[in-house]
Amino acid sequence: MRPEFHLEEVPAPTRIAPYALALTGEVNPTRDPDDMLGNGRFVVLYDPEGQEAWNGEFRVIIMARAELEPEFSGDPLLGEVGWSWLTDALEASGADYHSLSGTVTRVLSETFGGLHLRSGEVEIEIRASWTPGSTDLAPHLRAWALLTCQTAGLPPIPDNVSPLNRKR
Repeated sequence: MRPEFHLEEVPAPTRIAPYALALTGEVNPTRDPDDMLGNGRFVVLYDPEGQEAWNGEFRVIIMARAELEPEFSGDPLLGEVGWSWLTDALEASGADYHSLSGTVTRVLSETFGGLHLRSGEVEIEIRASWTPGSTDLAPHLRAWALLTCQTAGLPPIPDNVSPLNRKR
């Protein structure tokens, strides 16, 4: 994982499957809340009896969200680009999956009247779920982390380069 990406376990949903795990991730180079670039959620559901809608026993559910530059608000390809970030991250991480579905949402917030504290904001949110092709879930976690970092605007790490943590 990149040093700017911080994970934390959070309570998992309890009604969807007998077993679940949930993590939140934050893209933040300093850990100062004002420096957060993006965030997301990773949930793994497990039902040993399987669920027909999942086409398997496991289901991965993710969300990645970040603020974008205002010029992206009208880009007609933003949804397709956001979805390609997800599929590219799954491929780059070597995640074996099927039954992929999801949405890419663009939110444009404009303030009026006495709320001139902020200018217009544009946010992208990618939500998706898929069924892993094996019980090795590490590639799926890596794909979500990669997607969340890319959504937050971090440049890709070149091949054959390892990220280093800063000394504290």
